[in-house]
Amino acid sequence: MNALWITLALLVAGFGGWPVTALVFRLARTIDERTGAAGTGTGTAADDPAADVTVDPSTPQPSPDQPADQPASEAAPEAAAETISSPGVLRGGAIIGILERLAVCLAILAGQPVAIAYVVAVKGLGRFAELKGTPVAAERFIIGTLTSMLWAAGVAALAKVVFLG
Repeated sequence: MNALWITLALLVAGFGGWPVTALVFRLARTIDERTGAAGTGTGTAADDPAADVTVDPSTPQPSPDQPADQPASEAAPEAAAETISSPGVLRGGAIIGILERLAVCLAILAGQPVAIAYVVAVKGLGRFAELKGTPVAAERFIIGTLTSMLWAAGVAALAKVVFLG
């Protein structure tokens, strides 16, 4: 029966954390908009809390007059190359978040909370180059990491206390 509770806790921590993180991103964006610190709200990926990328406002965006059926690579190849190599885009954030939550939950359930430090270190070192020059990405990284870790730790602690006692 313990294996069932552990599996359930891992699934809830890993996959249930995404909506929670998206909600926190939306709340952070709402607060930014109220204080006037956010952008103009043009509807780009930077404005979408559920987006798997973070776009720095200084990064060139596709022009609104570009035809929808014309790929960005045909319209401006040099702009597409710059966007791909831009440090403002954090690729794989959703997958990394799921893996992070699974690792944190598993570490707590296994009684090895020190392993959480390894998760934070690996994630921070892996993203350091991208985060160094992009404040927008760094802020999103911190919010997402803290939200994910708190969610996973809460689910693991609840499962450990209530079900695995």
